[in-house]
Amino acid sequence: MMDLSQSKNQIEFVTNFQELIAKDFDRETNAIGFKRKLKGDFSELVNQIEFKENILELKENDLLKLQLSKEGQIARSIILNDIELLKELGASPVLNLIKHYERDEAIPFFPTDVYSFHVDRSPIPTDTFLCTYYGESSDIIPNYQAIQKIHIPEIRNKLKKIYFGTEAEFDSFLNEFFFDLHYQAKPTSAPYRLGVGNLWKLAVDYPGSIASPCIHRAPKEVSGQKRLLLIC
Repeated sequence: MMDLSQSKNQIEFVTNFQELIAKDFDRETNAIGFKRKLKGDFSELVNQIEFKENILELKENDLLKLQLSKEGQIARSIILNDIELLKELGASPVLNLIKHYERDEAIPFFPTDVYSFHVDRSPIPTDTFLCTYYGESSDIIPNYQAIQKIHIPEIRNKLKKIYFGTEAEFDSFLNEFFFDLHYQAKPTSAPYRLGVGNLWKLAVDYPGSIASPCIHRAPKEVSGQKRLLLIC
């Protein structure tokens, strides 16, 4: 994993939520973290919830129905407070309890699932907020340590073999099917793990943005361990 000295140009840290909101990205910084050590027992909350699906979206009422110890109640209050703060910004936070994400095996040489390094895209100015309360946390990587997969000759040639349109429309095809959002880490790259409990703001690819979108990926889950993630 990357140490802070390697990531200082990409990452800035703040000390509270209001700073997180107020701080803008620039041409080098595309990840801003509110670093915090959370109190409470998040494992108690996670272990009370049984589900068969790979991912379960938890509503606020689902949390309020849980019978929790004092430490569990503290954990619940932190989550509910984060949700409320993000809603006040006009965001739509989603709380997911995750066993694992679906793997994309449609194109073996080019998976487009969230385990692949990728960026988020939006037609309007926005940011991605996320916090892992329990389980493995996401990785980010500086843009100079990765290469857009569609510009790797071997991969680009393989994509052309499954494309049946004109050469002039090839780039539109890559955009339409989100191939251009995915990146491959360079051999010398050093991803940075976002950590449990920290609330992050990541830059998104949108028209007119001066910041490079933040390249990130979901972690490979530890077998048998769920992940509790807030994202919007």
